[in-house]
Amino acid sequence: MNTLSIDGWCKPSDSGKSVPIGMFHFTVDDASHLKMERAEEQLQESQEKEIYLDVDMNIIELVTPDGCGNLSDCRLRVYLNPEDNRGHFHLVGHRASDGELVYTNAVMVDQLG
Repeated sequence: MNTLSIDGWCKPSDSGKSVPIGMFHFTVDDASHLKMERAEEQLQESQEKEIYLDVDMNIIELVTPDGCGNLSDCRLRVYLNPEDNRGHFHLVGHRASDGELVYTNAVMVDQLG
C-alpha cells in the first residue's frame, strides 16, 4: 500500500484554466498498482492514448481538500509521457456538488514500487 498526498486542481466548465484546490490524500493498494503496470504495458504496445481504471472508494481512503467535498466518480487515468514513454497516473473525478472536473498532479507508475 502506498499513501499519497498530491496537489489537486479544478477545471471549471466555464473557463479553460485549471485552479489549484489543495491536497488530495489517498491510498493505492497493490492490486491497483498492478493494474496500472498492466495498463502502462498495454499503452506501450498499442496506439491507445490513455486508460481509465475504476477505483474502490473503500480501499482508496480518499480525503479531498477542504471545500472540494465528495466526488461523484473517481478513476485513475494512466497515460504515457511522450518524452520517455513511461507510464504516469493521476486521480480524476467530478465534484458531487457541481459536477466540475477535479484531478491531481501526475505520478510515475513505477514510483509506487
